[in-house]
Amino acid sequence: MARAVNGGRGVDDRGLQRFPDRPERRLALTFDAFDAHHHTLWLRYAHTQVGSRAAAEAVVDALCARLLDDWPHVLVQESVPQYAWAILKEEVARWLGEHDLEPVLVDTAAFLAAIRKLLLYEMRDQFAVLQGEIGLYAAISRLPERQYDVVVLRYVLRIPDEVVAEYMGIEVATVRSHVRHARRRLARDLDVRETKTEE
Repeated sequence: MARAVNGGRGVDDRGLQRFPDRPERRLALTFDAFDAHHHTLWLRYAHTQVGSRAAAEAVVDALCARLLDDWPHVLVQESVPQYAWAILKEEVARWLGEHDLEPVLVDTAAFLAAIRKLLLYEMRDQFAVLQGEIGLYAAISRLPERQYDVVVLRYVLRIPDEVVAEYMGIEVATVRSHVRHARRRLARDLDVRETKTEE
């Protein structure tokens, strides 16, 4: 991944910034550890929004460059994962804007299997089930931003509530509240009967 050269910092043969003195080296190590812990989830989320692995990698590269360029400032934030999440969302929006696209939810069998756990409902026939799945994409995209993020993180990416709460800077109870509200709204928008499911 390419990194911007900043001040006296150079770039090594892996494309990572070199930090010549010990305090800066420690900063680089903390960034590397943070990135290693979150990078896969960032990529998976970006992929659900921009539709391809290459585009997701471009988005996450831009996120990492921004975080690394201002890493000392990032470290003093109240929640570093929440701050990084906000930057990730900015980079997704920027990429989509530059390509004149709307967010997409990747259309895969895995997505459909995961999202069915959000709304389990009884349908009269297979045609109605198919219509519900097609309409589900549009209905999810119309959710308020926080409900949308919770649905994608929790059901599509299968992230535990505690991690969702950390990323979004909210309480676990609020995550569950967003799920309840999203389920009700989706049931209403899709004109289906919501059933009681395990949250």
